[in-house]
Amino acid sequence: MKQLLILGLALSLIACKEEPKDYATISGKIENFDETQSIRIFQGRNYSKIIELNDDGSFKDTLKVVSGDYNFQHGNKYGQIYLENNFESSFTTDYESFAESIVYEGDGSDINNFTVKSFLISNEYFDSNLFSMGTQEDLDNALNNYNNAYKALKEKYFKVDSTHFAIVDENVERTAKQISSYMSSRLAMRANFPKGSSSPVFTDYENFKGNNTSLTDLKGKYVYIDVWATWCGPCKVEIPSLKKLEKQFEDRNIQFVSISVDEGRGYQGDAAAAYEGWKKMVKDKELGGIQLIADNGFNSTFIKDYKINSIPRFILIDPDGNIVNADAPRPSNPQLVELLNSLII
Repeated sequence: MKQLLILGLALSLIACKEEPKDYATISGKIENFDETQSIRIFQGRNYSKIIELNDDGSFKDTLKVVSGDYNFQHGNKYGQIYLENNFESSFTTDYESFAESIVYEGDGSDINNFTVKSFLISNEYFDSNLFSMGTQEDLDNALNNYNNAYKALKEKYFKVDSTHFAIVDENVERTAKQISSYMSSRLAMRANFPKGSSSPVFTDYENFKGNNTSLTDLKGKYVYIDVWATWCGPCKVEIPSLKKLEKQFEDRNIQFVSISVDEGRGYQGDAAAAYEGWKKMVKDKELGGIQLIADNGFNSTFIKDYKINSIPRFILIDPDGNIVNADAPRPSNPQLVELLNSLII
């Protein structure tokens, strides 16, 4: 009788044991969500699913997946999440600070939080101040602190599997090499154009009003030069900050000059179309300052003399035509206002 009772209990436990689900459950909430009011979960061309948000930004859905890392998109922001069938995973975030505010919970949360935090530490140590004003010593310190922070992160998330550790290890190493290479080129450029040396000049560049302008015409004023193009996304991002800066210093002894290197790129190689595209953007965006177009794109003498091969590039020249900073901070960088105020313009 006792044996029958034990057997019955065992069978009961087996019958009540829940079978693994052949799908993953994902849920969460997005504060200040985008007007699209949906999330797209995808893995290259292999998988894609749209999840609609509720009116409060919350969401929940199930997905049949092959175990692996998936991307998700909301508006123009992206994230990553590791999923397996039978997982119940969730995340919360704020659209206005998407990566910085994201928090994962549930199954796979260690992997997901480790991955996003490994990305964020690069932003912490490799910021705009380092790129615009940093020295070799600053770079060495940033790289050392970055590597130490990553080691500490691995110790915190020690339960993460070796495969994901290896993937992020490779990303961290690649980031460090890219930063080193980028900064080395900028440091070399600054060495070639030291503060106080004579600036290269441009002569008779066509301005938006139909006349010609030379750098010598601006002698007696500080000159802040923005080298840009209509096809350059990062250049256009700086436009609102540049407008704000022009307004802030409109009564000061400084002239803001924008030099377009449009020569056909973004217009199927058609230089005439690029020229018209430049004039249209200046008009439509109501760009201020002196708007010029270089006489031969990236092959213009002024551009080549300053060894400019990527844009945007910002240059600050003093009233005597000497270089203040051949790699000046961007308009969006608060260091630029500090620099200009320090000159008592």
